[in-house]
Amino acid sequence: MSIYVDSSALLKIYLQEPETKAASALLEGQRWISGRHTLVEVRRNLRRLLVDEVLDTARARFASDWQELDAVDLGAAATELAADLAERTGIRSLDALHLGAAELAGAGELPFVTFDRRLAEAARSLGWEVLGA
Repeated sequence: MSIYVDSSALLKIYLQEPETKAASALLEGQRWISGRHTLVEVRRNLRRLLVDEVLDTARARFASDWQELDAVDLGAAATELAADLAERTGIRSLDALHLGAAELAGAGELPFVTFDRRLAEAARSLGWEVLGA
């Protein structure tokens, strides 16, 4: 089964946080889909939160996972959707890009996985199934 995963969900599996086990359980055995901007969000936050060998290991794991992930390009269709969804939900710009990418990937037909409460509320307001938060 395919699921849309945002950066907050992906970060949980590379960091040791309270929701790490829950995120791992949700993501295990699933086909991951995410917006192409997730690459930037995850790498930036790994660099911000980790150092030395731990950072190197997390980066390598993420790079491997990224090769298997279906990345939704953020072209005109995704950004137009994101702008519309940002206006409708009041969500922040990067989160709106997740909503736009998820919409293109078939949101409503596949679960949306996030640990960001505001993004989860916005996705639920659209009638989507949300897992995580």
